[in-house]
Amino acid sequence: MDKKNTLIGVALMAAAIAFLIYGNSRTPPPPALPPATTATPAPGAPATPSLGAPAAPAAASSTFAALVSDDAEARVTTLRNAYVEVRLSDFGGAVREVAFLKYPAIQDQPAPFVFNSLRADPILAFAEFPGLDRKARYELVSASATEVVYRIVLENRVEVTRRYSIHSNDATLKEGDDPYEIRHETSFRNLTDQTIALPRAALSLGTAAPFSALDYGQYLNVGFFNGEEFQFNERSELEGGGFLAGMGFGDPNPKPQIEQMGSVVWATVKNQFFASILHLDQPGIGIVTRRVELPPFPGTTSPNIGVAGTVRVDLKALAPQATESFGGDLYVGPKEYKRLASLPNQQDRVMQFDRYFFNRILLSGYVGPFLLTLMHSAYDFIPSWGWAIVLMTLFLKIITLPFTLAASRAAKRMQKLQPQLQVVREKHKDNPQKLNQATMEIFKENKVNPLGGCLPILITIPLFVGFFAMLQSASELRYASFLWAHDLSAPDTVARIFGLPLNIMPLLMGATMVVQMRLTPTPTTDNLQVKMMQFMPIIFTLFCYNFSCALALYSTVNGLFTIIQQLLVNKFSKDDPAPAATPAVVGGNPWKQAKRSNKK
Repeated sequence: MDKKNTLIGVALMAAAIAFLIYGNSRTPPPPALPPATTATPAPGAPATPSLGAPAAPAAASSTFAALVSDDAEARVTTLRNAYVEVRLSDFGGAVREVAFLKYPAIQDQPAPFVFNSLRADPILAFAEFPGLDRKARYELVSASATEVVYRIVLENRVEVTRRYSIHSNDATLKEGDDPYEIRHETSFRNLTDQTIALPRAALSLGTAAPFSALDYGQYLNVGFFNGEEFQFNERSELEGGGFLAGMGFGDPNPKPQIEQMGSVVWATVKNQFFASILHLDQPGIGIVTRRVELPPFPGTTSPNIGVAGTVRVDLKALAPQATESFGGDLYVGPKEYKRLASLPNQQDRVMQFDRYFFNRILLSGYVGPFLLTLMHSAYDFIPSWGWAIVLMTLFLKIITLPFTLAASRAAKRMQKLQPQLQVVREKHKDNPQKLNQATMEIFKENKVNPLGGCLPILITIPLFVGFFAMLQSASELRYASFLWAHDLSAPDTVARIFGLPLNIMPLLMGATMVVQMRLTPTPTTDNLQVKMMQFMPIIFTLFCYNFSCALALYSTVNGLFTIIQQLLVNKFSKDDPAPAATPAVVGGNPWKQAKRSNKK
């Protein structure tokens, strides 16, 4: 049986290594992203569109939303403060793209990252509204460093005015305001003496695209909050197919879009580190999630798929000579928890700390924000995100120290009981019920809790999962360097050997796990359990090998602190005296019976 289990373990490791090799062989090195370009403004007279004109057919396939480019005559107007550069186009009278001045597109390069640079529509452009959509040219009424106003007239009947503004550098921000926010208002004025009914409108939220060929799109989604619940549509939900579809479960065909009706307090389109969040003054009535086909990355032929979102709003009927307006606050910026937590209606939920079921049962929705806040506090003390993770890990190790010491003592007591437990196993190996009774009697007589050694692991697992969930969205760690690692949010690959990445930090993490196992008392003599524990460092290293360097750094530092702690415990702790045993009542303790027979 032992040989069989060993072969199974070796086979599992070989399969994991083969999967690692196969995955890396099909993954090209990440290409450099080109800096964003800005269209040259060209003045021109605004055209007067016709209300109700048919929409032009999309140039892309029916499966994907069309990827659009700027009109050659588009006039771009820029709003700027210390954090963002908002580039607006008079075609659609909307936000063409937003540059984040604090976040570079390429590490150590001056060009900023640009959100919505590849797009199906400008942000806040009207979709499915002929005459007001991205093809309609608006008149630029006024422009300053912090405000832009556009105007257009539909068939001499309805005047549409769109106003955008941002906070200036010297502005005093009120509670709930943020320099990444864009205030938007659109008004409709009836120029006639008749009531005019306006159709429902759909406002674009922007397009989220993968960062590189190594970005598999697992963080691209469109979400919304209806006032009570949060819902996020993953890009994978639009792809169709998959393993289960081949077995007859699910729809194998890709979906062009997902439409959901209901109240929308705010809606978002986001990638791993940045998000566009539209918080409406009056709730919307639905949301649409669409796939967008993007150009392949250089050196690749695999499809490059993004996601785009629109939120539907009801437009009120216009009484004669009356004006109706709607608006909202548009946040376009990094997914910084502290910043998002100050925004109304729980907009920090775009971080998705409790994204999956195991995140929810392990309380990642509470652990993740706590760890991120703790890491920020450490960063304020030492302005290095790598050292902040080290300090945070040390703090967590200190507060969990009492549980760890209790578990170490429990593990030693369990190790002393192994000879008794082995005798019980031999005597009752054919009777599981008596074996269980006799085992529990030994635990009871010696006042040992068999689960005492598991407590630190149960505490560590929520911290590890919460830290992993926090890293998925922490834009602070993007391009943050530490020691040899150039980016804490990515694997610390220092070289490639036969096409395989050499990541140092996961290897150090595995080494610390091996040392921990050698120092920690083994509470079992079962050969299968011992072999499984010996395989754990290898399996865990392979599992975390391509994860972000920050996660491996946290685990490595935690392992080093655990090794130091265990060395001190082994050196200075005194063995607890074994309690006086009482005669067994049920099942009998063969270990004590053997000792009494030897005395006789």
